[in-house]
Amino acid sequence: MPAERASRARRLAAPALYLAAAGAAFAYVGAVDPNEPGHYPVCPLLRLTGVLCPGCGGLRSAHAFAHGDLAAAFGSNALAVVGYFVFAGFMALWLVRAFRGGPAPRIVLRPAHSWAVGAAVLVFAVVRNLSFGAALAP
Repeated sequence: MPAERASRARRLAAPALYLAAAGAAFAYVGAVDPNEPGHYPVCPLLRLTGVLCPGCGGLRSAHAFAHGDLAAAFGSNALAVVGYFVFAGFMALWLVRAFRGGPAPRIVLRPAHSWAVGAAVLVFAVVRNLSFGAALAP
């Protein structure tokens, strides 16, 4: 039994460290409000061109998400919130597999998947900069 517990602890170490790092990042952004000027740098693309990148509003989204305000999080950056949930699902799967002794989940992106994700991010970036997509802008 002790060897099994040590082995389980070893398997759980990597996903636990990833979760701790993500938790620390969310705790920091939750404590240091990005809505107040001077706490974080401005997006260089936004500053130089006035164009919102796909990540613009991501820190405000993370701050709202950390405080449990999903509506404000989606309003700041909907794509980031989708990313938070995808990350959470992947981490939950990894933790369950590590606990049960299975292999870590593999992310296999075929070229079609990569193109689809890239196209979705590009469409998000373009639409949020157009007048009819103002709801996607932070």
